[in-house]
Amino acid sequence: MQLGREAMGAKNVTVYVMPQMSYFLKNNAPWKQLVSLNNIKIHTVSPNSVTGLSKNTKVYSFQVPHRDEFSETVGYSITTSGKKYLFIPDINKWDKWERDIIQEVKKVDVAFLDATFYKKNELPNLRMSEVPHPYVEETIKLFSNTSESIRSKIHFIHFNHTNPLLWNEDAATELNSKGYHIAVQGEKL
Repeated sequence: MQLGREAMGAKNVTVYVMPQMSYFLKNNAPWKQLVSLNNIKIHTVSPNSVTGLSKNTKVYSFQVPHRDEFSETVGYSITTSGKKYLFIPDINKWDKWERDIIQEVKKVDVAFLDATFYKKNELPNLRMSEVPHPYVEETIKLFSNTSESIRSKIHFIHFNHTNPLLWNEDAATELNSKGYHIAVQGEKL
């Protein structure tokens, strides 16, 4: 909505989306106004396809298991002239995905991974099964037998406000001591 007339008033900003999200944006208010006023130009991509953003930047889009109430949930492998990145901000659990997350991290230089919640029962008044994500503790345990060079590729993202990595310096320091990183807005990798 920030691209619409109430904010930026942008014109023809290309938005790359999967088929269900394309349908959703075109057929549901208030987002369909972005389409009708030409604030956005929808470019529909197919699952497991490569989109060339420029001569040196290619994006491979793939679906990951998540709630998918309104559209697909997507991860990306991004290849530039110098590095390869993995971007998975949302996923139910690593073992629900048909791929092995450890092997996927090994293939890249930097992996941005879902860190919505640090541990089970972080939301005491909600069943955590209603908001599935791999807990940071689970990801740490999964990667515990990998080398520090593998763990150091992981930059945690997509934090819920209850995740202590956002506000507890000791938790963040402990995470960093194990070789992991907390992504920082504006950071250049």
